[in-house]
Parts: sequence; structure tokens; C-alpha cells
Amino acid sequence: MRLRFFALACLITLTMVSSVSAAKPGDGTSTGTAMVFVPNPVQSLGDESLTDQKDSDAAVPAAAYHKVGLRDLDGSGFLRGKWANVVSETGNPAYSPTNTFNYTRSQDEFEQVMAYYWATEAQEYIQTLGFGTRYRGANNESQDMRINQLGYDNSFETDHPKDELRFGKGGVDDAEDAEVILHEYGHAIHVGQNFSFASEQAGAISEGFGDYWAATVSHVVAQREHVAEREPLVCIADWDSVSYTSAVPHCLRRLDSPLMYPGGLNGEVHHDGQIWSHALWNIHEALDDQQADTIILMGQFDFPGTTMTALAQRTVAAAQSLYGSATAAKVTAAFHDRGIL
Repeated sequence: MRLRFFALACLITLTMVSSVSAAKPGDGTSTGTAMVFVPNPVQSLGDESLTDQKDSDAAVPAAAYHKVGLRDLDGSGFLRGKWANVVSETGNPAYSPTNTFNYTRSQDEFEQVMAYYWATEAQEYIQTLGFGTRYRGANNESQDMRINQLGYDNSFETDHPKDELRFGKGGVDDAEDAEVILHEYGHAIHVGQNFSFASEQAGAISEGFGDYWAATVSHVVAQREHVAEREPLVCIADWDSVSYTSAVPHCLRRLDSPLMYPGGLNGEVHHDGQIWSHALWNIHEALDDQQADTIILMGQFDFPGTTMTALAQRTVAAAQSLYGSATAAKVTAAFHDRGIL
């Protein structure tokens, strides 16, 4: 969810972090290792019976944790780097003089590691597509994040007083589920692309893109890390949603909603965003990952915040420019399937 929020005590928090940093030197290296969920226990294990149990380690099998590499660290021993920066947190800040960040979900540091890893993965993937080098950057900066400092179960991107992602707790803590992290990072991408939130449809597009981004990056990383992907891939935030859904599979939202444009619009951005996310998933299924995501990202730059149809036309134009008429026809068909074109 994208809200505008005034974060209090920023200066005090940053001063405390700076003092801790001075007392704990790192080893100066930019790589490390960590244990994370890829993207979450329900998805990787295919187990819909898992429940939070108040952050209990016993609630999640050890097989849900995967050892991964951390990259682009600043060498301080804290979770700060080229593409992600944990600026504040509940509990102790994660620290390792050897950049070894092995925690379990009962420890506050685990969500910090998840946020750093998945935000870094999101931007590194964007970089592999050529954004920031061949093309304009899309959130081409170190993304600030605050972990578990909300006293309620919600997360959001904000730019007041500064651009940051904030992750809440309650039930499954939001930053335990990579798809929640990636969804919020999707909003940050839009901010970095000069995307206007001038209308309800623009807000719905951003919500739909966030859901789509969660699915596509989770898929890319799971394949690279050789983590099994369980159906349904179209189910977003399978782990986070076990705390507030009863239907199986547990989903915050899905990428295959039957809603059509414009009749399916009801003015609630998360509901309406499912029309857009379904169209983007159609593009993903028609093309390979890199083609689909390059086209989708390219179409979003400087969007003036009007309608789904207007952004669909821009996306088709991006497909035509990048890959030619045959690819543009597939993108057109994906939007036509949802009534957008």
C-alpha cells in the first residue's frame, strides 16, 4: 500500500545508528552470506498449513531457509549497501564483522536481512535488464527501509519526509515475506520513474504492478537459487496472508483475477489493480522474463497518471520499439484479454 506518512524521530534514530557503526567496524568487503526465505515458506515448501505462532522458530521447518549471497554491501558490517539500506529497526541492528547474517524468524534481525536481500535483488535484476546503463535508471539508488517499527500489520512506500519503505508487524511480520517487500519496492520503482499518482487508476496500476513485480522477481531469484516453485505462482504473499485469510491457497491477491476493464473497476486501488496485474502476467506468460519486464518497465517512465488504456498503449509502443511488431502484437493481446485495449 502506498501512503504518505511523516516518520518521527528520524534524526535521533540515525544518530544512534551512526554511534553504533563507529563502535563496530566491518571488514570492508562488499559480499557476504545470509539465510533467507525464497520467497516465503508457504511457496517454497508448498505447505498451506503453516501458521505464524507468534514468530516461533518451531512454526517453520528448517528447509524453508536458504543460504544466499549478499552483494553490494558497504563494508561496515551493517545491512547498508549500494542498493539497499536498513536505516532503523525494532531490536538490535543486524551486524556481522564478517558479513555473515544467519538468523531465524524469531530474531528481529531476520526481517532486516530479508529486506536488504530482496531490495538488492530487485535492483540488481533491473540493472541486468539495462536500466541505469543502457536505459534510464529505475529507482537507481540505495533504498532506505525501516523494519517492524509500525505497531500494526501494514507496509508502505512513502516520500515524506524522505523516500523509504516501511514494514509493519502483526501476524506474520511483513518483511518475512519477500513478496511483500517486492510489492513495496514496486512503488519505489514508480517514484524513481517519475510515475504520476494523479488518479485512482494510476494508484490501481501501481498496486497491480507491485503484485506483478513481487511474482516476477520471486520467480527469477527462485530459478537462480534452485529453489522449488510451488503452484500457484499467481498467488501473492502466501505466507503473510496466512494470518488474515481462511481460504486455501492463502493469497493476499492473485494475478489471475477474472475482473475486466472498465466494468470491474470499483475505485478501490488494490481491487482494481488486479485487472492490471493480470494483464502484466499475461505478458509474462507470452514472453520470456527479461523481455516482459524490460517492456513493462520501459512503458512506465513519465506516465502522467491517467488511465490503464493510456499506459497499455505506451507499453505496446515500448514493445514495438524494443523488439518489433510480433512482440508488440503479443503485448496488445495481453491487454485486450482484460478489456484494456
